[in-house]
Amino acid sequence: MPGTIENKLRTRKTVCRMDILTPATVPAMNTTRETTHPADLLTSAMERIYNYRMTTTSGGNLSVLDEEGSIWITPARVDKGGLKREDIVEIRPDGETLGRHKPSSEFPFHHKIYQARHDIRAIIHAHPVALVAFSICGKRPDTRLFPKARLICGEVGFAPYALPGSEVLGENVAKEFARGVSCVLLENHGIVVGGASFHEAFRRFETLEFTAKTIIKASMLGEVHYLNDAELGAERDHHAVPEEFLPLTASACERALRRDLSDFVRRGYRQRLLISTEGSFSARVSAERFLITPRGCDRADLHPTELVLVENGLVERGKRASFASRLHSAIYRRHPRVQAIINATPVNATAFAVSHENLDTRTIPESYVFLREVEKLPLSVLSEEPDRVASRLSPDFPVSLIENDGAMVLGNSLLDAFDRLEVLESTSEAVINCRPLGAVRAMGQGVIRELDVAFHLPQR
Repeated sequence: MPGTIENKLRTRKTVCRMDILTPATVPAMNTTRETTHPADLLTSAMERIYNYRMTTTSGGNLSVLDEEGSIWITPARVDKGGLKREDIVEIRPDGETLGRHKPSSEFPFHHKIYQARHDIRAIIHAHPVALVAFSICGKRPDTRLFPKARLICGEVGFAPYALPGSEVLGENVAKEFARGVSCVLLENHGIVVGGASFHEAFRRFETLEFTAKTIIKASMLGEVHYLNDAELGAERDHHAVPEEFLPLTASACERALRRDLSDFVRRGYRQRLLISTEGSFSARVSAERFLITPRGCDRADLHPTELVLVENGLVERGKRASFASRLHSAIYRRHPRVQAIINATPVNATAFAVSHENLDTRTIPESYVFLREVEKLPLSVLSEEPDRVASRLSPDFPVSLIENDGAMVLGNSLLDAFDRLEVLESTSEAVINCRPLGAVRAMGQGVIRELDVAFHLPQR
């Protein structure tokens, strides 16, 4: 039919020289059924990657292998900041190329990866600054920094330098993927990440760049702490499946909170205070009920209906609450004044969480008044000791860092908690930025006493 995306894309026909990928060599997808057209999938993903400065106008390329064996790939020499669906190129199993542009010059390594790993259905190649820094130093980020990073990204491979777009580069990259890794740094070039779906590939890509950024920031503070096998394994099996309940009609208060909570989650993602599939926000609906973010959802476009209602440890039927719901429940039970809780991973604050350095908040009055003492708690408390966290955090001391995880912030409203999270990240970044300038000149005891009196600040 005229006007369909297939006809729009098939304005140019050539044949690529490539070993043929036939449908017989392309196994059926073993992930959730994808209903978004590949061209739309690639353009929306590139828009996000470009807008968050994880690639440049001319750099990076994305592809998807569909069920019929066609590879859909971003084009060569087209502005990545304004990519349209009709710009995407389809390369069919017989080598025929359909579209208005030439495919990316890096097509050889996309094709060779799909040949080497039949479980890979989507590939991201880009030049995010932290991972590029590792690539030009000849080093790999250690994903043992976080349990989730190790689980999502695994070991990172390293492909020696070869001319961009060359068959040699394709062979170098495919050789690493054939070893079983799904993230490969390209020497003096960038990163290539694959996944069984585009969602999985993007999650790996974003998680790995966040890990690399955190390592760089933490290294400016001193020694970085990585997790051993026992610590990584201890975080896997402490999450019991909660019982469910069927809530009645939502009250006006709950509906308003759903709207506001989803707005703040999306805002936090836009400000890079969390990544797309990590971070838990909650807000109290009543004495026994609170709303919390679901597991595995994309924080960039979270909808109010996706939020999960929790009541006395029971979870809204048919939904998967964040693993942090047990911890949030303990805090709400202990502290009736707390109305909102945030677990997040802003890079600079998280750098303190993975280093041996403590964050001194006596930098400017706002930091001291809003954050107070920022205690650092062991990673094990998240799953094993929720009551211990609840006893250490309070409305008077509302901020804590969790080792090798991130930040936890309480508030007497959603806005209050979110404001504290922003102040925490700004303070952390300012302190890290002091390192090349000189030692931090913390406010003296006289100033601190004056602030304590003026703002009625309690002491531990």
